[in-house]
Amino acid sequence: MKISTKGRYGLTIMIELAKKYGDRPISLRSIARANNLSEHYLEQLVTPLRNAGLVKSIRGAYGGYVLAEHPAKITAGDILRVLEGPITPVEELEEEEPAKRELWIRIRDAVEEVLDSTTLEDLAKYNDGDEGAYMFYI
Repeated sequence: MKISTKGRYGLTIMIELAKKYGDRPISLRSIARANNLSEHYLEQLVTPLRNAGLVKSIRGAYGGYVLAEHPAKITAGDILRVLEGPITPVEELEEEEPAKRELWIRIRDAVEEVLDSTTLEDLAKYNDGDEGAYMFYI
């Protein structure tokens, strides 16, 4: 399983919004500049996130985007499923030998557990130099 730029940049958008949760709306332009990303590409990614109810758009001169819920209620799994689709290490499980099929299922379940237990709040608070920082295990 490989996470594309859609998933990676989508997580970037959501982490930036989580860091500013409770403040004013954040423009995609400011997120793009801060992370050296294409604003146009971020605009394409925010639409499915809005349609899924993960972000809200605010119109006006001071408009932008905000999280639809508290960062502790949105997981990395929620975001990646919207942008990447189902989490699957291989495509056709039915055609695999039983032992390999069980292995792929266990891998999928382990990845889902990590993604579904990692919230935006965890990611927004992560500090690279923090020894007690949140650890990601697969």
